[in-house]
Amino acid sequence: MDLVHIIDGLIGIIVLGGGWFIGTQSREVKRIDILLNKTREDYAKRDDVTVAINRLEEKIDRILERIK
Repeated sequence: MDLVHIIDGLIGIIVLGGGWFIGTQSREVKRIDILLNKTREDYAKRDDVTVAINRLEEKIDRILERIK
């Protein structure tokens, strides 16, 4: 068996391993993206967040009124 065949085999194994690794990472990123979007939706729908945002808006409005 020539050295060229061995090197070609090793390169093939490395490329195959790299492809598997990239595919695994891509699936993991998609999974984390879905979980993050769910968390954002759940958090944004919470009533206490809405109340806090409304309070913040009122405070900003009062500050802007003082400036005028």
